[in-house]
Amino acid sequence: MQFHEVRFPATLSFGSVGGPERRTDVVAISNGFEERNSPWAHSRRRYDAGMGMRSLDDIETLIAFFEARFGQLYAFRWKDWSDYRSAKPSADVTAFDQVIGTGDGTQTVFSLTKTYHSGRYGYVRPINKPVSGSVLVGVDEVSLVETSDFSVDDTTGVVTFAKAPAADVSVTAGFEFDVAVRFDTDRIQTSMASFQAGEVPNVPVVEVRI
Repeated sequence: MQFHEVRFPATLSFGSVGGPERRTDVVAISNGFEERNSPWAHSRRRYDAGMGMRSLDDIETLIAFFEARFGQLYAFRWKDWSDYRSAKPSADVTAFDQVIGTGDGTQTVFSLTKTYHSGRYGYVRPINKPVSGSVLVGVDEVSLVETSDFSVDDTTGVVTFAKAPAADVSVTAGFEFDVAVRFDTDRIQTSMASFQAGEVPNVPVVEVRI
């Protein structure tokens, strides 16, 4: 996949607007009931990067980043300030935030995930772009040491253990993560006069599947 392992400036994404979207097909039946179905197993996030522009220097930084990605051609990392950690915003990240699997005595490779709970229901989101150096891992409520006990591929979110976790023990992790996105336009229109008047450019950004 055409992807640059570089993050959109976090100071600019801080003021952005966006979040998850779903695709649901709703069919109304003649008896008044309806059938609902979704072709998407996972949500997709959209943002407007233009909302984070606060100065002409920010505009210059945006244009430079856009040009280096060749518009929509290359995807990149994005920090979603409203959802970028395995723990709640008020809590510290720990090695026990998220359950990412259960040991069987032979499996050594696990993928990072984040589970969103609401009542008895939940959604498990794959985490493919963890932030380097932020990943903590635990097995059976014991924190492990990176490099000696496990390694992490920051480009895929895959955790590899030096020794397979024992059968039936819980494998957990804590981390910060980015979203893989691309620009959803091949054109950025800016005006110094408009910007000074309080208008900001529209810069749509959309999550990509990897």
